[in-house]
Amino acid sequence: MAGDETQYMIPEMHLPAGTAPPKKKTRKSKRRLKVAVFCWESLYAERVGGLAPVATALAEKIAGDCEVHFFTRGPSGDQDIHGVHYHYCVPSGPDIVAYCRDMSAKLFERFRDYDSPPFDLIHFHDWHFVDTLRELKNRNTVISFHSTEYGRNGGNFGDWWEFGEISGMEWFAAHIARQIITVSRTTRDEIVTLYHVPENRIRVIPNGIDPDRYRMLVDAGTVKREYGIDPAAPLILFVGRLVYQKGPDLLLDAVPLILRDNPDAQFIFTGDGSMRAHCEEKARGLPVRFTGYISDGDHLKLLNSADIVVIPSRNEPFGLVLTEAWSAERCVVASDVGGLSENIENFVDGIRVSVTPESFAWAVHYLLDDPASIRAFGAAGRRKVEKNFTWEKVIAMMLEVYAAVAAVETA
Repeated sequence: MAGDETQYMIPEMHLPAGTAPPKKKTRKSKRRLKVAVFCWESLYAERVGGLAPVATALAEKIAGDCEVHFFTRGPSGDQDIHGVHYHYCVPSGPDIVAYCRDMSAKLFERFRDYDSPPFDLIHFHDWHFVDTLRELKNRNTVISFHSTEYGRNGGNFGDWWEFGEISGMEWFAAHIARQIITVSRTTRDEIVTLYHVPENRIRVIPNGIDPDRYRMLVDAGTVKREYGIDPAAPLILFVGRLVYQKGPDLLLDAVPLILRDNPDAQFIFTGDGSMRAHCEEKARGLPVRFTGYISDGDHLKLLNSADIVVIPSRNEPFGLVLTEAWSAERCVVASDVGGLSENIENFVDGIRVSVTPESFAWAVHYLLDDPASIRAFGAAGRRKVEKNFTWEKVIAMMLEVYAAVAAVETA
């Protein structure tokens, strides 16, 4: 890199080793916190993956306690939706790094338009706005890491230039933000190891969910017919981006193994991504259907009609599909990695297995041979969601962090 970009490559900053910023004394205030949120996707404009519903729901939930402005990609202009003020830009660039730097610059200008009176706290989601974070490094800033570039690469290092650029930006962001939030202990440990951040600067707060939004009464047989599947056939569902990190190829490699013992099994892959053409070629001649992106309504119908949801990720910081499936009382087979390992109690609310096609096939066959376990694991998952992952619990933790960073006690 040349010019301004070099600051992200090598950790040259002279930060106090192993220390956190001094804690401020909390003062009481009856006014609401004014919060700016920077996220490159949302439910109402540009939507890519699981970050959009999480960041959007978080903003809407905290809007009851805070004045929230959400800066993101989308058509020009502003919108007020469910108590959140959305501000948009249309970025451009020849590659993902240039695109995000343009987005950051444009939305920083929009931010300045609304920074009077000043925002009490600025919350960044992932690395995309590191240039804005640098401009605001002396303000009250929080960054949530939903993954790392290492994690998005399936838990592997890369030798291409985007990997180095983005990893450098993540390092820089982690060292200048006042507070770091991760969605799991696994991601916290990645940040500590990869970017040499003191653990006491990181707070683990899981993704929240509204479980009742994902449980729907459906006629599973009718839904299966809509996809050309016999109503009596077991349906195995994959939900997510068709990218290396999410492991759709691993589940496809398991399909022939599953069919040996369960010849009537059917498979649906929802979502899109860079591996779709490869996956479709691999699935030729197999009882596999690819839907691409589907509406929220169709997603809920499929989710509630599936017999088993498989999450074959190579790396998974949290696994939003897990809590969605549990909310619908669906039985889950998942990779024994990351947030999936932390949250699934094996053979109680799901099955965790090694990240191999043979392991996924074994677990699916085990469950199809024991329908009682399918029902029991799904019901146990629902109970765990209601206990640990409701937005009420998550928002309480988030507002506690906001109050500490902004040194204002929320009313």
